[in-house]
Amino acid sequence: MTAKIRKLGYYSMKVPNRAGAGAKLLEALRLEGVNLLAFTGFPEAGGAQVDFVPESDAAFRRAAKRAGMKLSARKTVFLVQGDDRPGALAGAMGKLAAARISITALDAVTAGKQRFGAILWVKAKDVTRAARVLGAKAG
Repeated sequence: MTAKIRKLGYYSMKVPNRAGAGAKLLEALRLEGVNLLAFTGFPEAGGAQVDFVPESDAAFRRAAKRAGMKLSARKTVFLVQGDDRPGALAGAMGKLAAARISITALDAVTAGKQRFGAILWVKAKDVTRAARVLGAKAG
């Protein structure tokens, strides 16, 4: 099966790089019934940056506001999901390379039951072209 690629919104925020900082955010969202399609974090300038890819932008923004989260503006990410196999991401990455579109970041993982998922970012100026090259569906 060919991977399904969607163009989605994501939000980021800076948090302290301390044990439990991410857990506190995720618990606040859980209590509000927010489902995340992806969540990632990494050290950044003495703290950490966390990125949220919500299933529903509106529900996520409402919950984040109630929890006092200071979010970035909505940005774009690509969510890739499909059957796991050798080279599962090679096709999508090859299409971007052939179009001379650089991937600025990528996280991928197997999801069990022969499935995989990935999130990938390109520069804002390349989002429209990348969506076309990848055949990404909105939302």
